[in-house]
Amino acid sequence: MSQQRDHYAVLGVVRTSTPEEIKAAFRKLAQQHHPDKNPDDPTAGTRFKEINAAYQVLSDPQRRGMYDRFGHRAEDAGSPFSAGGPFAGGVVDISDIAIDGILGDLLGVFGVGRGDKGDLKRDLEISFEEAAFGCEKQLSYDRVVTCTDCHGSASAPGSTPERCGACAGRGRVRIQQGILPIAVERTCAQCRGTGKIVRDPCKGCKGSGLIANRNTLSITIPAGVENGATRIVQGAGNRPRADRAAGDLELTIQVKAHAFFRRFGDDVACQVPITFTQAALGGEVEVPTLEGKARLKVPAGTQPGAVLKLRGKGIPRRTGVGRGDQMTEVTIEVPTKLTARQREIIAELARELDETVQPQQKSFMEKLRELFG
Repeated sequence: MSQQRDHYAVLGVVRTSTPEEIKAAFRKLAQQHHPDKNPDDPTAGTRFKEINAAYQVLSDPQRRGMYDRFGHRAEDAGSPFSAGGPFAGGVVDISDIAIDGILGDLLGVFGVGRGDKGDLKRDLEISFEEAAFGCEKQLSYDRVVTCTDCHGSASAPGSTPERCGACAGRGRVRIQQGILPIAVERTCAQCRGTGKIVRDPCKGCKGSGLIANRNTLSITIPAGVENGATRIVQGAGNRPRADRAAGDLELTIQVKAHAFFRRFGDDVACQVPITFTQAALGGEVEVPTLEGKARLKVPAGTQPGAVLKLRGKGIPRRTGVGRGDQMTEVTIEVPTKLTARQREIIAELARELDETVQPQQKSFMEKLRELFG
């Protein structure tokens, strides 16, 4: 506990002194003990701080009331009733506190709950190509806005809301709890925190000051955006109350799957079938890309599952410059219907190939012998 002189004794007043008497005493003492007027007195600064501290407490009705109850303990560092504490001046605002359990149920009697900030969440669906190269999209959605008839006053045009008598227009009421040394403050139930009472409600919004409205936004999608990316549009959400700002709109990007392509970072991948002769002899084949068709060079002897790269045909890089690549996986198409002549040619080819062992076959046979020994 802090060892200090009584604040009333410091100012030379009594506990029944009026605020005017306390102020007059402070001015007199502050002028008398100010360090500038006592340059040769090293203790003047300490006395002046003591006088000022006493006045700061006794000039504030709430802090003075707590001091009268608890003395210097109400002002000690760490005290919940001190100037920096949660119950400064013996008042706690419970309007926005969300408390679970029995205490939450108890405070619920006073209208306590987590307020709606008006934030909205919406999904925005785009195509694979739109995600790759960026685009402008129009998003239409319903939101709550200020009533255009009464402009948020909730009163019919030509009428004016009255000041709430229950809270004197403050929008909040204070309840002094007998079992607690604090005053509990909450939103006024009569005016719901607006400080005003509507006698002649607006027909357009039925006295709420708010209406539902269809809103359309133009959204710029940057190139390279990924599925599941989010974007916040400030002020594009609901207006929770006519006297409060609108919440934010959180957009989640949903990229539709592509018929051919899959995405891996800045690269795209797809599968392309080629014929047996193209794989064996090599050549060029036509393949799809994000921007249309392109020619892909197939080396002679290309194996099934080989991945051939088309540089710069992927997604525009999100950092830096340039684009990713297109990875094209090759699959070999095996003919299922052969003429007699075709069968004869393939059989002849098979006999020719049997004369030498292919590298892939050799590797496979060696591994097989190692396995079964």
